Amino acid sequence: MDEHPPVVVLPPSPDGGRQVTIHGERVGTAYSLFDVLDFLHRAGLPIKDRAIDDPELIEWRGGGPYDWNNTALP
Repeated sequence: MDEHPPVVVLPPSPDGGRQVTIHGERVGTAYSLFDVLDFLHRAGLPIKDRAIDDPELIEWRGGGPYDWNNTALP
């Protein structure tokens, strides 16, 4: 597969957020899986039961959908 999936979630930053791009455009910072799903919904991408595990839809870099660095939270 030569193409990247439409959604790329970058590794967690020190503040706990992960940058999200859709079709190469930065759409925001996700602080939880729910934020990623919200970005998918806003972009009109399909949200299926296994959307977060679908490598053709989302490329998780630096950890999967359950890897968040929330140590900066109180």
